[in-house]
Amino acid sequence: MQDNDRYEFTVRVKTAYLQEQSVPEDNRFVFAYTISITNTGSVPATLLRRHWVITDANNKVQEVHGDGVVGEQPRLDPGQTFQYTSGAVLETPVGCMEGNYDMLAEDGVEFASPIPIFNLATPHTLH
Repeated sequence: MQDNDRYEFTVRVKTAYLQEQSVPEDNRFVFAYTISITNTGSVPATLLRRHWVITDANNKVQEVHGDGVVGEQPRLDPGQTFQYTSGAVLETPVGCMEGNYDMLAEDGVEFASPIPIFNLATPHTLH
């Protein structure tokens, strides 16, 4: 196992458009996203911080920085998964998100775990 394989996380995302909270005529489009973070490395690690870059169809960018996720700083052993749901509000029916989690491994190494880019879109907007 290579050294960097010790610090490996897999991030999976599912999204949903929240029509009941959205007001399209006011350019308010609300989305939920459910994130599953799995420690695929060999060292336990704690999620310290998050950094999101949220871009709407007008290229308006919001950056979000904060401690943990949904009020928690989960510690994940190798093979363990943590799942949470949060949300984003856009001014357009389509946008995307990406970012990273700042992690602290049990052996003291800090590393970034990337969150791959994913789309937020109202139904029937993207093919």
